[in-house]
Amino acid sequence: MTAKSKILAMIAVVAVGIGIYAISGGAGNEPVAENSANPSASQSASIMEALKPLAKGEIAAMRVLDKPLDLNNISFTDGEGKTLTIADWNGRTVLLNIWATWCPPCRFEMPSLEDLEVQLGGEDFEVVAVSIDLKSTDKPRAFYKEIDLNDLKFYWDGTAKIFGELKKLNLAFGMPTTVLIDKNGMALGVVNGPAEWNSEDALVFIRKSLNPDAG
Repeated sequence: MTAKSKILAMIAVVAVGIGIYAISGGAGNEPVAENSANPSASQSASIMEALKPLAKGEIAAMRVLDKPLDLNNISFTDGEGKTLTIADWNGRTVLLNIWATWCPPCRFEMPSLEDLEVQLGGEDFEVVAVSIDLKSTDKPRAFYKEIDLNDLKFYWDGTAKIFGELKKLNLAFGMPTTVLIDKNGMALGVVNGPAEWNSEDALVFIRKSLNPDAG
């Protein structure tokens, strides 16, 4: 593990504590139901098996789940205020990132998420970064301009409901939280804390999720 990775790991531990303190009790929503009968679950499980050996190096904090979770009903809004759900991305793999401007580790990793989107984004994959800054989009939009985020589309949940739903599924414990979701809307793995998303380790991991049968 590099020195930078160690720093990120330390930040992640602090971030978890900060995130739980700042958000716990903020969302009293029902959890998204796990759908074990989903016919896509076996397909998702095989992808997860292919991913497990690749959760290392700069993304060693990636926790590949024991079984896939259906996140199709998770909702938030786009830059125009239109309500979307993860189901709107069916057919594409998604890296769902929950962030906020008040979270230093979130701000730190945003450029790497932007770079990941530049490198792999397209018809098969998108980085979906959802701000949970409360009440207004002013601060997250200003942050986008401040660091020239031009390729990450803007998404927002001003109620932090999305964090509460992921927390009830044992996916979110602090900020940032990043979930890898396959083309059927099934969660495959999660990172709690920041990561180097444009690192070779992350690129190999994401590419494998897109094409698990590749050598």
